[in-house]
Amino acid sequence: MVRSPLAAAPAFTPVVVGGDIGAYSLARAFHEAYGISTVVVSRLQGWVISRSAFIENVPCADPFDAEKLAPALLAVAERVPEGRLLLLGSADATVKPIIRVRDELAALDDRWIVPYVDMPTFRAATEKQNFTELCERLGIDHPRTRVVDLAEEVPDDLDIPFAFPVIAKPAEVSEWKRISFTGKNKVHTVPSRAALLRLLRTVRSAGYRQSIIVQDRIPGDDQNMRILTCYCDSDSTVRFASYGRTLLEEHGPGAIGNPAAIISSVDPEVVAQAQRLCSALGWTGYANFDLKFDPRDGRTKFFELNPRLGRSNYYVTAAGHNPVTWYVDEHLRDALPTAGPGSGIGEDGILQDQPEVLYTVVPVALVRRYTTLPDAKAQLRRVLAAGAVKNPLIYRGVEKDPKRWAYIVAAMVNYVRKFQRYYRPRTVGRVCRAEAKLSRRASAS
Repeated sequence: MVRSPLAAAPAFTPVVVGGDIGAYSLARAFHEAYGISTVVVSRLQGWVISRSAFIENVPCADPFDAEKLAPALLAVAERVPEGRLLLLGSADATVKPIIRVRDELAALDDRWIVPYVDMPTFRAATEKQNFTELCERLGIDHPRTRVVDLAEEVPDDLDIPFAFPVIAKPAEVSEWKRISFTGKNKVHTVPSRAALLRLLRTVRSAGYRQSIIVQDRIPGDDQNMRILTCYCDSDSTVRFASYGRTLLEEHGPGAIGNPAAIISSVDPEVVAQAQRLCSALGWTGYANFDLKFDPRDGRTKFFELNPRLGRSNYYVTAAGHNPVTWYVDEHLRDALPTAGPGSGIGEDGILQDQPEVLYTVVPVALVRRYTTLPDAKAQLRRVLAAGAVKNPLIYRGVEKDPKRWAYIVAAMVNYVRKFQRYYRPRTVGRVCRAEAKLSRRASAS
């Protein structure tokens, strides 16, 4: 059977935990595909989900805590008395408690569909030290990495077997969200050994006792970042894959590293490596990979696996392939495609023919301003000339509340201010030129 994305499905209600733009994008995807509304469970009703025509918000004191999330989900079931409930998380930190609610607390009855792996598989894939070990075992391209366990004091003679600057990031994102210290970021770029030791000791003093991942910093700015989203069936076969090139990431302290602009593209070699990872893990459902192109050797390196549709999941929908339909086809219709794109069967089984479309959550003028590499500029010119631009927040004809549109306008203005403050083009240009010079010297030697 060839796939029919808009075919009828049994009555169901999507339930998404998390109130960010990823949650809104998932709700929009369900509305586009099936014309239905989504229940969003979140601590606060932020402007991204507020006043939406197809979102009902249910509050939860702490959606990152399984014991507090469980009663909120039971309240959702009472409010939606009929049909199945498809439960998704919009971030790693919400997927983990969802798995705990399902498996450890056993709080959900058979109305609920929770399309996530078990906790051991979750940890094997998402705890970054485990992912690094898996890449090394399978021969997957990845950055050189040193794992530092903060359960122990940080030694003065800590061995870092590659040059500075380096990247430092938490192995356990859920625990990272629970601590606070001055200068805390999602990811830290560390210029020197002394600065790294200071950071590690500050993090440990703040109460974080998990591992920190220290990685070789691959040269290049946001334009070298890549993204891959794969859907795996119950046999861990990649049925669908959507690749993209990041042009711009967010740079505010709370959101640094999140893609802000992506052009959909293709890369069969990267998809093949992702299939090896998913097969080794026994992965099912969506796997979202962060990658970066390394100009030193021309390889695209895997950074991590995110166990869900990513915050920027609308880049997939924008390219014409609504990702939530794979969930519905497998779990509600028992009808994954058996031929053509998305079937995992034959040469065109893993979709790689998607058109170039610009996904952006920031004004296009900002994307133009920060796109400087010749090949990236050429891609952007083609996309803009074709008018192939999609912003998940801009849903004309459906979102009609004037205050919501005022929020969106204010957000676009605020993005301009934030980029002017945190990501200055002259600084970026100097860094890129310096890194390119170092790369050429390294290659020559």
